[in-house]
Amino acid sequence: MAKEGVEKAEETEQMIEKEAGKEPAEGGGGGSHRLGDAQEMRAVVLAGFGGLNKLRVTRKAMPEPQDGELKIRVKACGLNFIDLMVRQGNIDNPPKTPLVPGFECSGIIEALGDSVKGYEIGDRVMAFVNYNAWAEVVCTPVEFVYKIPDDMSFSEAAAFPMNFVTAYMMLFEVANLREGMSVLVHSAGGGVGQAVAQLCSTIPNVTVFGTASTFKHEAIKDSVTHLFDRNSDYVQEVKRISAEGVDIVLDCLCGDNTGKGLSLLKPLGTYILYGSSNMVTGETKSFFSFAKSWWQVEKVNPIKLYEENKVIAGFSLLNLLFKQGRAGLIRGVVDKLIGLYNQKKIKPVVDSLWALEEVKEAMQRIHDRGNIGKLILDVEKTPTPLMANDSTETSEAGEEEEDHEGDSENKERMPFIQ
Repeated sequence: MAKEGVEKAEETEQMIEKEAGKEPAEGGGGGSHRLGDAQEMRAVVLAGFGGLNKLRVTRKAMPEPQDGELKIRVKACGLNFIDLMVRQGNIDNPPKTPLVPGFECSGIIEALGDSVKGYEIGDRVMAFVNYNAWAEVVCTPVEFVYKIPDDMSFSEAAAFPMNFVTAYMMLFEVANLREGMSVLVHSAGGGVGQAVAQLCSTIPNVTVFGTASTFKHEAIKDSVTHLFDRNSDYVQEVKRISAEGVDIVLDCLCGDNTGKGLSLLKPLGTYILYGSSNMVTGETKSFFSFAKSWWQVEKVNPIKLYEENKVIAGFSLLNLLFKQGRAGLIRGVVDKLIGLYNQKKIKPVVDSLWALEEVKEAMQRIHDRGNIGKLILDVEKTPTPLMANDSTETSEAGEEEEDHEGDSENKERMPFIQ
């Protein structure tokens, strides 16, 4: 019976998608649509783990808020490196597919679930979502939703939560950043890197060392104190400037950078791992890249940490929110960050805006490390025709063909750079 129910549900969904394909909104434009009595919406769907061909834009039934939830008409969604790793299935305990990716968005409250207080229909908000953010409408518990300032755009709001909360938590909650300290941050041109640089500028006399690809240096040179090419011997460069090393290392790369980061720490310094992007070397998950990256990680000896007075830590915002129940702590951090935004001390850096139908191209830009700041999926943006043709719903035969062409497509991609 269960199998029969699944097959029936899949058949119904296929009928909805087939009917929806006749609507002009498939290629862009917002708004909801009806099929019979059911409202539907556009959403990015990950059909299975793997390459870019696993993503498509289709129509799904519109969610309704449950008790304690808010329904948000989405205007913009944040795109993060973790989304790329989710697409590949390159995370611990990945969820079942098909799924709608995305963990943050901004928009307007459209409906309130029971027992929701403090919000009204029409409020402009930004929110964390435990998947499902890349859609025209999302529902998420009220504890993950925050009102946005009147002068903050929806694209800025979608670029705000993940990057700035992550940067703030690492600097101030984990590493206890204070006046006169020094920080080394990798991927200084990315969304978190730029947030780290801005937050460091709010504390007097903080020295920021950053690594980034050379082509980004001109654009971000004013945001950090010392900037190095990510492929250079940055350890020696840092020690040439500061013989003792640095107080804080923020590492989103992993691999051999872990050992390098620990070697650069001053006594009482803190090394924080918050990502492992070096494991991503191709369009699909690679066991070899995974094994190589972890093989390069220097084995941490607790006795050595004790003798050298060093701290090693890890940070995952999504786990803190959705698995460890720290939404109250995060709300306090968001309040502080909004205060800094209102004082014009911080401002999200938006790299570019992409339509939902352009999600493949946007994700490729992150893969190629081409972005400076945050990539945003603009739900109301009209896609470029060539991009839309590549990212919207395809036939089953077309998907099978793409699967077989995945390897050759990888070879034609731009070089993998940071």
